[in-house]
Amino acid sequence: MDIATFVQVLDSTLRLATPLLFACLAGLISERAGVFDIGLEVKMLGAAFMAAAIAFVSGNVWIGVAAAVAGSVLMSLVHGGAAITFRGNQRISGVAINFLAAGITVVIAQNWFRQGGRTPSLSGDARMARIDLPFAENLRDVPVIGPVYHGILSGPAPLVYVAFLCVPATWYLLFRTRFGLRLRAVGENPAAVDTAGVSVIGLRFAAVAICGVLCGLAGAYLSTGLSAGFVKDMTAGRGFIALAAMIFAKWRPWQAMGAVLLFGLLEAVANRFQNIDIFGVAVPVQAMQALPYILTVVILAGFVGKAIPPRAGGAAYVKEH
Repeated sequence: MDIATFVQVLDSTLRLATPLLFACLAGLISERAGVFDIGLEVKMLGAAFMAAAIAFVSGNVWIGVAAAVAGSVLMSLVHGGAAITFRGNQRISGVAINFLAAGITVVIAQNWFRQGGRTPSLSGDARMARIDLPFAENLRDVPVIGPVYHGILSGPAPLVYVAFLCVPATWYLLFRTRFGLRLRAVGENPAAVDTAGVSVIGLRFAAVAICGVLCGLAGAYLSTGLSAGFVKDMTAGRGFIALAAMIFAKWRPWQAMGAVLLFGLLEAVANRFQNIDIFGVAVPVQAMQALPYILTVVILAGFVGKAIPPRAGGAAYVKEH
């Protein structure tokens, strides 16, 4: 593999890992607070539709991003209301939202745009522009440093940088702030938090709201940064891969970043080398497209070890009188 191909694969890895990273951190924060959320996939899907539709109508991608975040937070609060306020089964609530939003996005898209459940292609200010770092063109031909700086670090959409900055921000929030300490305590022993006079319900709703914001950014990037519009089922299982990566990382931000980068790398390699022969036999394109998912599941299942979720995760809190 020459340096140009290597740079292209790494560049694709960062771009493909970005929505996964947002979703993985979203699930991590929610589950650290004791609220299991298997609806990451559909929050991303709904946000992707909102971002593309509103960006196309308004002509401004950032209005689309704001709409995507608002829609995702609304879905998170619906899940929170069912799981926290009404103490319903968190997994059933997630599944119900999955089915509802997966169908309604296509119906609304068809009703609005009459293009078979997709939005029109985005262009101009309705599409997320790339960011070119200073002196990227000047350093382009410098050995090693040039290809890395120009081809990998410079050029992604703004949300790529935001996603990777969210990793240290999440770590700091969870492990270096009072809010993070209380959030983790709610996932482990909500009764102790309640006894200390801190609202368990308030903390859990804060966690699911943060989850909604991050899923909204993931979906917005999918349809306006990575792609140029919304198509049916464009998340393609990324929400569930993000859940697997979160478990593999054992609910820790830095390890979560490594897990999603692994999937992004596998997907980038599969996209780059679709037309290959093994021992003279052509490998079907479909097999190469499925390879990242298969290898990710095998690797995560084989190396995850013992992953212990928050002790109060998935259980509604009932205050004792």
